[in-house]
Amino acid sequence: MKVHAVQLDQVWEDKEANYEKATRLINEAGVNKGDLIVLPETFPTCFSMNVELTTKNEPEKTEGFLSDLAGKYGAWVTSGMTIPSETDNKGHNVSVTFSPEGERIGFYTKTHPAAIYREHESYDPGNEVVTFPVGGFTVCPFICYDLRFPEIFRIGTSRGTNLFTVIANWPAVRIEHWVTLLQARAIENLAYVIGVNRTGNDPELEYCGRTVIIDPHGKILTDAGATEKIVSAEIDLNVVMEWRRKFPVLEHAREDFKPRG
Repeated sequence: MKVHAVQLDQVWEDKEANYEKATRLINEAGVNKGDLIVLPETFPTCFSMNVELTTKNEPEKTEGFLSDLAGKYGAWVTSGMTIPSETDNKGHNVSVTFSPEGERIGFYTKTHPAAIYREHESYDPGNEVVTFPVGGFTVCPFICYDLRFPEIFRIGTSRGTNLFTVIANWPAVRIEHWVTLLQARAIENLAYVIGVNRTGNDPELEYCGRTVIIDPHGKILTDAGATEKIVSAEIDLNVVMEWRRKFPVLEHAREDFKPRG
């Protein structure tokens, strides 16, 4: 399966402008039927805490755009967006995935809002790790700050995951953490990892991209650098299965282990 990772210089709180940017880049990417397109965290509005604006007309507005995009290319599409919370005046920061037929087949709510940026004051956390099939792979989606919590990735692996998507608005000040942790999640779970970040600036933060596609050995197959662009790479389920057969570290985990003290 071919993956197209979309690294955008997102336009602050402007859904239509971000739809237009994504459409233009994807039109130039040579997407074929059965490919996977991945867009960044909070794709339509950037990492804004203005919940009234970010969740307005959602999920219908952005899901409609993503569904049409998937159907147009006959491709799988994963993207970040925000939706209203059911219980209060906050929202949820979510990752959604659409099938080549335009049907939503995956939905995940960020389990670790970034408290260092007071995200938890605007967006309620999710409480579930989810997996679903995409083009022969079992996919487990996560969002940005989730990357710092390896235990949720291992939960995904225990449920058969062999491909993780991590969509983000990860700031430039800690970009080496981003790349290193993505490689670590691939190595320790013997899985492909797609890390899609943004580039550019918002009113508070600077971003420098480094969208990457990483194989189960931790090798970076493609790196977008700092510019607005799409990077693409072929991923192969047989690579995962063969490596897990040759190096069965996942079978050696101590499920019975409980530290003392």
